[in-house]
Amino acid sequence: VEGADIIITTTPSRKPVVMSEWISDGVHFNCIGADAPGKQELDPMILKRASKIVVDDVEQAIHSGEINVPLSEGIIGASSIYGELGEIIAGMKKGRENDSEITIFSSTGLAIQDAAVANIVYENALKRGAGTRIRLVI
Repeated sequence: VEGADIIITTTPSRKPVVMSEWISDGVHFNCIGADAPGKQELDPMILKRASKIVVDDVEQAIHSGEINVPLSEGIIGASSIYGELGEIIAGMKKGRENDSEITIFSSTGLAIQDAAVANIVYENALKRGAGTRIRLVI
């Protein structure tokens, strides 16, 4: 991961798999593996170094996201959470503001967001006449 601009973590780890000393300023993390209490993929010092920690849902992230272990151990506080992804998408909060920021997106997954995105993709496919119709048997 040394020298990477973007790091995506997708492990079921309960111990950090990426250490703070391995990363440089300006890196962005998409963390999707820590989806249950006790799971973590990043060295808590990375979260401490981060300019912005963004989550899909604050309440869910507190108990089952990348931040759950560092929060429970007092390494970071709830105030370390910059905001929710929806706030950035809606323009309510700024995303990355310079090339040196360490940014983290901790995604625990929200079904409503998945459904909303799927609907947009579907509507765009209909407009463009793209895709293949298939019959789903339920």
